[in-house]
Amino acid sequence: MRIIRYVKENGKQLAAVTNENEVFDIPYEDFMSLIEAARSKNKTAFDIIKQIAEVAEKQPIDSLQLTTPIDAPEVWAAGVTYKKSKEARNYEATQGKLDRDTFYDKVYDAKRPEIFFKSTAARTVGPNDPVYLRSDSNWQIPEPELGLVIDRDGTVLGYTAGNDMSCRDIEGENPLYLPQAKVWKNSCSIGPAILLKEAVSDPYELKIICRIYRNDEKVFDGEAQVNQLKRKLDELVHYLVLDNEIFDGTVLLTGTCVVPPNEFTLNDNDRIEIEIPGIGILQNPVVQSKTVQTI
Repeated sequence: MRIIRYVKENGKQLAAVTNENEVFDIPYEDFMSLIEAARSKNKTAFDIIKQIAEVAEKQPIDSLQLTTPIDAPEVWAAGVTYKKSKEARNYEATQGKLDRDTFYDKVYDAKRPEIFFKSTAARTVGPNDPVYLRSDSNWQIPEPELGLVIDRDGTVLGYTAGNDMSCRDIEGENPLYLPQAKVWKNSCSIGPAILLKEAVSDPYELKIICRIYRNDEKVFDGEAQVNQLKRKLDELVHYLVLDNEIFDGTVLLTGTCVVPPNEFTLNDNDRIEIEIPGIGILQNPVVQSKTVQTI
């Protein structure tokens, strides 16, 4: 069972989606309200949704304007969690020479994972909203990732798709530039739905697919499976919440294993599709930032 939000009478309506892509409204203000209601009744959110589904009026999903499924107060991300990601980071750090080990090799094999701050609710966009290209970067890519929706204690509540937009040239120039390579307006998207944890027997069996279109022509198509992840999902959550204050509805992106070729960079008017079967397709147009450089 998937949870979405859509625009209804100038507001955001929480709803559920059946396996037949039929949508029915849920009488809760937001996703965390649903979770809290389930806990107060000693039930799961999945139990409540199933009960509502028996009597709810349904409508097709195609006609709806979807938004982010949750206003995540913070989005965090894990880096270098897949071998493909480590190889891409090494290429950036050595200017393509790959002639030495780097700190990316070290963090890939280290006990402690890389965890970094990615976004806030104000910087995060949803399905069909534009993601922006940073104006001072010439080498930018999407990073399609599985997102964990967690509560303040680190309990995983569900799964979503995420796009951790990245500037490969800025990060490659100096690892201390990571915040600038990762965080700017509309540099993160999540959605289109939250797949409830109870509906997933094994999250490592989920597949992540990325397609990029330019002038309606597909210029990149790649996929990976979450079981290629070097670390465990619980391990990533553990390090995020360790001695940290996390808020209900936080999203943790778990890293990417789908990386376009090194010669590829996103262009203005490209279109990105990130699909996780069972969650849906997160689609975003690409827009070049119009910031004027003064330096």
